Amino acid sequence: MTTSRSDWPLWEVFVRSRRGLSHTHAGSLHAPDAEMALRNARDLYTRRSEGVSIWVVPSAEITASSPDEKDPFFAPAA
Repeated sequence: MTTSRSDWPLWEVFVRSRRGLSHTHAGSLHAPDAEMALRNARDLYTRRSEGVSIWVVPSAEITASSPDEKDPFFAPAA
């Protein structure tokens, strides 16, 4: 049984363009594992050698606040 690319997990890609700068979200891609995600991210998001560091993170492992909860979530604590 073979798996298709649509069955591969989704990865979020963060690229740091120069030393001293923060990583920024560059996009997403599907890959079967972290090593392949890193290689594909390099090929897709740093074609002109604009990156010095790449992070790939499984999308399923990211926990984020919801934009709908912006006001109560970011309200100062009493």
